[in-house]
Amino acid sequence: MKFCLGNFKKNSGFTLIELLVVIGILAVLLSIVLIAINPARQFSQANNTKRRSDTTAILNAISQYSADNKGALPAVITTTAQNISNTAADLCASLVTTYISALPSDPGTNGGDAVTDCAAAYDTGYQVVKDASDRITVSAPDAELSETISVTR
Repeated sequence: MKFCLGNFKKNSGFTLIELLVVIGILAVLLSIVLIAINPARQFSQANNTKRRSDTTAILNAISQYSADNKGALPAVITTTAQNISNTAADLCASLVTTYISALPSDPGTNGGDAVTDCAAAYDTGYQVVKDASDRITVSAPDAELSETISVTR
């Protein structure tokens, strides 16, 4: 019995169908990972985390102002909810540099850039209000994912 090695072709590499099956499997796995990670939701959660931090920082600055002024609050804070901006509750001159290095802005407002120039027009995207017993609430009305973000002290 003779074996002729020259008659057999050696197959090397992958067929087109094998490559397409592997690419299909990878595409399915990638789509599952993207759905699980959900980048848009992650960005929204990150923005809301910044809003929580910012509202707390603003409220801390107002509390420090009040402590230094024998319990008096900045005159622009009223019992009506107002935006913290140069046209409504202008807290910048009262707080910036003494009680807070810069007035934080909502991530959806001006790209989230903090306010350091009190002479320029600004809008932080946050609101401030006091109740009848002078309790202060700072809130973020533009919170994402149907969350309510406010801090009261």
